[in-house]
Amino acid sequence: MDLVTELSPLLAAEAAAEAAAAGVDPADLEQAVWVRLLEQSPAEPRRWMRSAVRAEARRARRRARRETPYGVEPTADSGTHPEHRALAAERRRAVRAAVSRTPGRCPELLGAMLSPADPTYREIAGELGMSQGSLGPVRSRCLGCLRRMLTAEIAAPVRWGKER
Repeated sequence: MDLVTELSPLLAAEAAAEAAAAGVDPADLEQAVWVRLLEQSPAEPRRWMRSAVRAEARRARRRARRETPYGVEPTADSGTHPEHRALAAERRRAVRAAVSRTPGRCPELLGAMLSPADPTYREIAGELGMSQGSLGPVRSRCLGCLRRMLTAEIAAPVRWGKER
């Protein structure tokens, strides 16, 4: 009888039993044991198979304890480092300066929307003396204008090499 067909049911059962406790997929555990079997060629494959599955499960548990998932990237507003705080303040200053240069009612509208009090549309409309229904289209035009202004302030990349 072929070694693979003889050991496959045993390995599948052992891997299924150990995988849940190790927090891994049983197929991954089986694959790791098959690789170890090819590397070693033990004298008593059945006994070796049981111990190899348990060893691979232990290795997977240790790896899971050691590995930590990537956390959320810190934002510039996280305030953890002085450099981040300075960059965030510079960004806020640049946006506020661009808002003040927008045309028409945009500075008042965008200023109200940037307020730390986080007013509702109804409160902003009452403060500016506008109807609440016209606030959305005006906001859209103002944000488009602000977007174009801020995009224009970003320098275009310099071409490398000689100009002809």
